[in-house]
Amino acid sequence: RQKQNKFASEREWDQFHSPRNLLLAMVGEVGEVAELFQWKGEVKDGLEDWSEKERTHLGQELSDVLIYLVRLAEKCHVDLPSVVVQKIALNEKKYPVELVKGSSKKYTEYASKTT
Repeated sequence: RQKQNKFASEREWDQFHSPRNLLLAMVGEVGEVAELFQWKGEVKDGLEDWSEKERTHLGQELSDVLIYLVRLAEKCHVDLPSVVVQKIALNEKKYPVELVKGSSKKYTEYASKTT
């Protein structure tokens, strides 16, 4: 975060980094990630059919998404590491192992079984 803040500060970009602008920039980067997968059909774990150049490009685009996400969280005063831990705990309650193991249904489809 500090390195990212320094990078933006040195360039006087903070004035452009409103939450809205950061969100829109991040969505654009997510689109660039999607383009890399477009027309490839199902892609296997590990991207074994991808060239090294394609994997490198993917890593760069994912990095762009992460950079904007971290910057957006900071501008919104969201402690991302803490809320990630909280969200995982919430998901553990929504999706108890004994109820959802091996299934991809949404938690609302299990609601009648948990009440």
